Amino acid sequence: MSKIMIIGAGGVAGVAAHKVCQNSEVFTELCIASRTQSKCDKLKADIERRGTKTRITTAQVNADNADELAALIRIEKPVLVLNLALPYQDLTIMDACLAAGVHYVDTANYEPEDTAKFEYKWQWDYRERFEKAGLTALLGSGFDPGVTSVFAAYAMKHHFDEIHYIDILDANAGDHGYPFATNFNPEINIREVSAKGSYWENGAWVETEPMEIKRVYNFPEIGEKDMYLLHHEELESLALNIKGIKRIRFFMTFGQSYLTHLKCLENVGMTSIVPIEYEGKMIVPLQFLKAVLPDPASLGPRTKGKTNIGCIFSGIKDGKPKTYYLYNVCDHEECYREVGSQAISYTTGVPAMIGAMMLATGTWTGAGVFNIEEFDPDPFMDALTKFGLPWRESFAPDLVE
Repeated sequence: MSKIMIIGAGGVAGVAAHKVCQNSEVFTELCIASRTQSKCDKLKADIERRGTKTRITTAQVNADNADELAALIRIEKPVLVLNLALPYQDLTIMDACLAAGVHYVDTANYEPEDTAKFEYKWQWDYRERFEKAGLTALLGSGFDPGVTSVFAAYAMKHHFDEIHYIDILDANAGDHGYPFATNFNPEINIREVSAKGSYWENGAWVETEPMEIKRVYNFPEIGEKDMYLLHHEELESLALNIKGIKRIRFFMTFGQSYLTHLKCLENVGMTSIVPIEYEGKMIVPLQFLKAVLPDPASLGPRTKGKTNIGCIFSGIKDGKPKTYYLYNVCDHEECYREVGSQAISYTTGVPAMIGAMMLATGTWTGAGVFNIEEFDPDPFMDALTKFGLPWRESFAPDLVE
């Protein structure tokens, strides 16, 4: 059937690779490529130990070098590249896909390495090039963005004539036992959390100070958690693609220990992305901090508890006001038993595979650059249940003030 190439060998890539190999009817071949081939080889061995019909190969590649990556793609001949590397590398990987003539899928939008700013404009600028090449670039096929955006498209298709308000809620009640660790790439996580927040309201961005807006929400199966308003990329695309939208906000939960450690690290300069000289070498403090923090891929055997990620919608159906809550609850320990991962990587890696499957099977087609909510949500929603992320719904949810 199809061959896929995954760029990256971290926690999310590990889950996606396992799921690709559980879906061998669609993906008969998989190439895992990363800067460190030994990580790819280790992942290959783990998957083969669990059993798969998918043929797996590995390769070493520098994803910062578009020509080198394009040459590897031409050798391997996948139908698409699933980018699970760093967001800094999105554009070079898109360049390589264009040069080699293959489709592109990612989970997080581009951000420059030297600026803690992430937005879609850089990737949206590729629309004409992908259109002319007759190729598809699918942006944001993780959970948030990704599943949350598909949830919005599903709600729009089946439950609303207009959606006026969306609150995206991301809660992690998992406990890994460390005083401080991040559940996904520490560098990306800390850049995201320490940046100014923002939300979309009445056609404009409203900017907030980091962690300025706090709410408490009672999450199904998790209970009451403190959550804080952050900027998140799906707000940008949903504001364009969802009919009738007046406001979109994104909230994420954080425990007090995490916030206390983060504030201390900020105060001593360890979260800075401005290079400093140390023993004759230039280093970036945040990248050094990443090196000494636990690897998120190592948290699987330690983490207990659940995540709850979803969207609360308010709008109009047949002239009457309506509210609707779509969400997923995922258990860290169940994820580890299945694929050796904690739930944060699992909830991103599963939809990454599903997005790739939508393109590989021709279920979603189109030449250009697309955000995930621009396609029919129904087959994706069906696949979520099939591959380990069943969704739940409520028609009388508590709203966020």
